[in-house]
Amino acid sequence: MLYGAVAAIAVAAVTVTLPWYAIGPGPARAVQPLIRFDDRQRFESEGSFVLTSVRYSPLTGFDLLLAWLDPDRGVVPRDDLFPPGEDRDREERRAISQMDTSKLDAAAVVLRELADYPRQHGDGVLVQSVVSGCAADGELFPGDRILAIEGQEVDTWREASRAIQAAPSGGTLVFDLSVDGEPETADLVREPCGGSEDPLVGVSLINSFPFDVAISSGEIGGSSAGLMWALGLYDLMTPGDLTGGRTIAGTGQIGLDGTVGPIDGVGQKIAAAADAGAAVFLLPEDNAETAAAAGDHGLELVPVSSFDEALAYLTGSADAEA
Repeated sequence: MLYGAVAAIAVAAVTVTLPWYAIGPGPARAVQPLIRFDDRQRFESEGSFVLTSVRYSPLTGFDLLLAWLDPDRGVVPRDDLFPPGEDRDREERRAISQMDTSKLDAAAVVLRELADYPRQHGDGVLVQSVVSGCAADGELFPGDRILAIEGQEVDTWREASRAIQAAPSGGTLVFDLSVDGEPETADLVREPCGGSEDPLVGVSLINSFPFDVAISSGEIGGSSAGLMWALGLYDLMTPGDLTGGRTIAGTGQIGLDGTVGPIDGVGQKIAAAADAGAAVFLLPEDNAETAAAAGDHGLELVPVSSFDEALAYLTGSADAEA
């Protein structure tokens, strides 16, 4: 009897998933080979910019013990990572959508610096993000190009916003889209949603880019690669080499105004950067204290609060290396 109970406990310890996740170092990827753009000269770097990520793993009781013993992994409740009741497919779609928004934001920041954007822009309007629970959720996606609303062509985000706001609450708007170069339409109802009492479609918009910029992120999701996308794109579009021949790793959300915001899992990302052979790790200033507590793993830790601050550091350090 006792033997059977012990055996059942042992089986449960290795098969029953607990409401806890391990956070460990994830893949580290060089960003510049993943960036493509048209109509501009490309200046390759001798070194590389590397994005870092974390890997989230559901835990059994036995896994939980192993994770607690690993200095490069953390353990957090599932509800700290995902909204209650959200299934795995929804989690993955949300993470990919966040990544797509981060790529658009990074490109917008760089093109504002180098290409007179948004005054100079392409046709249509880009979807920058969507609001969960609103009509656009699951119908429009970051990077979709809106060409017309209710048959009226739109060429700036202001024109598109005015067209949306002209619709009455409860009214349906027809959006003509270009999705990966293919024409599509979407019918969206403007109504209160996403915690707002005002009628919304639930979409944030930016002007289209003056030339095509494409970034391939693969299976990596989330918003924390924005800073590294921006730095990699900027270095490719400008003469010289911001890396100074080094491997520069980092993390950080980037806003359309160039601010660098905090992220989760900074300790695990520092470990991933060290494994990738990085010399420097750029991180949000708001994560500096947590990063210092996690140890530097032999890296130079550089907290920044904005894209311009990261650029200033790299310009000075690359000159020093040269």
